[in-house]
Amino acid sequence: MQLVTRLQLSIMMLLEYFIWGAWFVAMGIYLPAVLKADGAQVGLAYGNAWFGAMVSPFFIGMIADRYFSAQKVLGVLHLVGAALLWYLAQIQDMAVFPWVLLVYSCVYMPTVALTNSVAMGQSDNQERDFPLLRVLGTVGWIIAGVAVNSRSNTDFIFVLPAILSVALGIFSFFLPDTPPKGRTAGGSIRETLGLDALSLFKDRSYATFFAGAVLLCIPLSFYYAFTGDYLTASGVENVTSVMGLLGQGSEVLFMLLMPFFLMQLGVRNILLVAMLAWVARYLLLSFGGADVHWPLYLAVLLHGICYDFFFVTGYIYSDRKAGEQIKSSAQGLFTIATYGLGMTFGSYLGGAVAKMFTDGEVRNWPGLWLVPAGIAAVILLAFLIAFKEKTGRKDGSTSR
Repeated sequence: MQLVTRLQLSIMMLLEYFIWGAWFVAMGIYLPAVLKADGAQVGLAYGNAWFGAMVSPFFIGMIADRYFSAQKVLGVLHLVGAALLWYLAQIQDMAVFPWVLLVYSCVYMPTVALTNSVAMGQSDNQERDFPLLRVLGTVGWIIAGVAVNSRSNTDFIFVLPAILSVALGIFSFFLPDTPPKGRTAGGSIRETLGLDALSLFKDRSYATFFAGAVLLCIPLSFYYAFTGDYLTASGVENVTSVMGLLGQGSEVLFMLLMPFFLMQLGVRNILLVAMLAWVARYLLLSFGGADVHWPLYLAVLLHGICYDFFFVTGYIYSDRKAGEQIKSSAQGLFTIATYGLGMTFGSYLGGAVAKMFTDGEVRNWPGLWLVPAGIAAVILLAFLIAFKEKTGRKDGSTSR
């Protein structure tokens, strides 16, 4: 990959996740403070934010696979998204906000898959190049959090990403061309709608992987929803900084190490390690508490393995299984599995579990964390038994 191309793709990833990171976490503070939202309304907003990932990426991927270059679709979506983000900053009615956010989510979430397609489309060695490009997304998320927290203007969490969305939208048209490769003359309705990506389910290994991706995001949603409150309740100081520096810092480290681990372990073993890390993380959270903080810090540090080993490997595996004609649709399908189906259902389940383990104002935190630990353990065992595909390593050997 040429240096200029690498720089272009790195800037693309940096801006892509800066835009998301600027509003996503801070919105939980913004809505009660500015729009006077109650807990149910905040939950509705976050649910709508994830729901967009479930309904749109696959179809946008179909357009990029068959009709327009992926970078052009990416540019148009970010320009539309900029207008919606600006509008979100102006809304003062909580009855309107979640539904505009839903529209924005349907516009933004496909861009996650499209940036992956553009990046992988310029590389002849995705296992080596993609993690080094994707790590800039994590850096962008960290910088966004610092930038937003440093401003007293609450509307800034939408205004800043709106401005950068315009910048990325324009910049996208100058990215390396990633043309559609799946359009054929006289194609069937199935081909026209991009439903060929569903043929991946005929492959037992991919079907197993897809099911695991959906299920593993259920315990993931527990971490995003409750860890901050739990660390605060346990007496950990500067919770946001701790989660950012330890969690996102470890994500950067393991992202950089991903090419080495993929070469040495192969896809199957990397995924198994990720699932084992999820079990360990929730057990550590269950064992820790107000009297002992080291398990809590270690649980946050595991974020690099939990996220990178599963999500980055999943993007690479989807790209490898799809082939040239349905790459963007396959990336959209993986986004639907994780950010869509898994996170949406997990958010509803997490709320129900939290209510079950709460008595008045007292929450049984150890009991709550054992639930996602058990879910992750069952998924790990099922995946160990069902996923049998051999995955090659650089030395020509295979892992089972």
